[in-house]
Amino acid sequence: MIKVLLIAILVLLIARAFWRVVDGILDAAGGRRETRVPPVKLVRDPVCGTYVAQNPALSLTTGRTTHYFCSEECRSKYRAA
Repeated sequence: MIKVLLIAILVLLIARAFWRVVDGILDAAGGRRETRVPPVKLVRDPVCGTYVAQNPALSLTTGRTTHYFCSEECRSKYRAA
């Protein structure tokens, strides 16, 4: 009984691995790509050099240029300079 169960599990694992390989080949051949997360534009903090996402970052506009900061501390340092 245990032998039959182990063989069944082994067959299922082999079938799953085979299907994943075939699915990957079909995806590559069709040129289909899944993107689950939209790309996020990163900008560099001019004070500390940290890259932050532009949307939630703190910003400061000087003239026509907008600078983005990772924290209030960096924005204050930039204003003081």
